[in-house]
Amino acid sequence: MALVPCQVLRVAILLSYCSILCNYKAIEMPSHQTYGGSWKFLTFIDLVIQAVFFGICVLTDLSSLLTRGSGNQEQERQLRKLISLRDWMLAVLAFPVGVFVVAVFWIIYAYDREMIYPKLLDNFIPGWLNHGML
Repeated sequence: MALVPCQVLRVAILLSYCSILCNYKAIEMPSHQTYGGSWKFLTFIDLVIQAVFFGICVLTDLSSLLTRGSGNQEQERQLRKLISLRDWMLAVLAFPVGVFVVAVFWIIYAYDREMIYPKLLDNFIPGWLNHGML
């Protein structure tokens, strides 16, 4: 039952998204104190969607490792449901929202940086965290 490199990669991605979420929530920004808090930002919503998606991927990988060769029909049925949930989440939420957020952010950033990411935010959000979130 050796871990496959893609399973290790999914765990690493999940941990990186969780660490970025923790760092993002630790930053005190004035906009977090207003209506909606950080949930009004599509980049934050995308970050949560990606973290949940990779959590489901890791759960699916662990379930498939644990149920491999058991022959239990109920476990196989539950694994198929989990796989279909993972596939649905990728097709409906994680991929479209992720591509939209990245594309729109960088298009607007190239057009006018101040419109989407003012230089004032460099004091609150370090550059590595900004690139890590996108």
